[in-house]
Amino acid sequence: MSFYTGSVNTSFSSLSSSISSVATADILSNNERIPDHIFYRNLWWDKGELSEKAKWEEVTLPYVLAKGIDIEEYERRTEEFNIHGCWEWSNREVLIYELPSMPHEVCIGAITTEIIVSCVPVMRTNTEIYSFGSTRTRDSNRGKEADASFRPKKPAVTAPNGSDGNDHPWPNLVVEVAYTETLDHVEEALRYWLSPGRAHDCIIVKIDPVPQGQVPTRMRAWHYCVSAGRGTRNSPPLVTKFEFGTQDGTGAPLNILQGQPQHTISISLTCLYHDLKQPTPPTPPVQIPGNLLPDPILLDFYFVQRAITEAFDIH
Repeated sequence: MSFYTGSVNTSFSSLSSSISSVATADILSNNERIPDHIFYRNLWWDKGELSEKAKWEEVTLPYVLAKGIDIEEYERRTEEFNIHGCWEWSNREVLIYELPSMPHEVCIGAITTEIIVSCVPVMRTNTEIYSFGSTRTRDSNRGKEADASFRPKKPAVTAPNGSDGNDHPWPNLVVEVAYTETLDHVEEALRYWLSPGRAHDCIIVKIDPVPQGQVPTRMRAWHYCVSAGRGTRNSPPLVTKFEFGTQDGTGAPLNILQGQPQHTISISLTCLYHDLKQPTPPTPPVQIPGNLLPDPILLDFYFVQRAITEAFDIH
């Protein structure tokens, strides 16, 4: 079984690009002969149908699904077909960067749970941390969703610098999980999220793909935070990285235990509450809730690994 690494697969994408933005019915009416797997790949864009007959296991990601598409049409279809965490829009192209999978979804859910559980004490207060999930964002050249995103109540920003291309604030904490997605593409996403004036912290997870039905064994995490200062060539600032699977890259076993600092990501309250919206005077200002939350909050990746491995424990 091949796994989806590297750049665009030109042997498929060149043909797909020329037909993806045309309705399938139009193609058939013109009696244009195309390979069956290309026809079924285009159904994902045309009708929102993800077919096994498309031979997705043979593509290289990112894969060009459609060309010549404006961002409004891209957003309309992602909304209509409920596509999240798989497509993105860049320079009038729709790209597939991740294929749906259980490890990807379970990992997102487990990290989201860690964040929400850590913030339970401020629920239903004026310092609540809200989950914005995979809410769409855009700039002039790209439309993108995080796998998960979080922020408190924040003020509007100056248009058109907002996360919606207008004045909506950006999330403070963003999570990106890669399974079939390549690390090169994740690094592009990281630069998007941590560009000046956008997100404050970004958590990246890479799960090495395994054949269908097998339990993933290698899992890695990176935490970036703009407060750590920019690196060389203005690169996003890395705070910590670690392995948290059952094996490392050499196949050596790992024993991840609950509460180990080396497998925990720390998010400071100053970062989590960056640009917290303040009420209009004379109402007293809202303070960062250091009396309710630990500083920093701790995200234990023992529980993320456990969620992924236990999701496969069905016998």
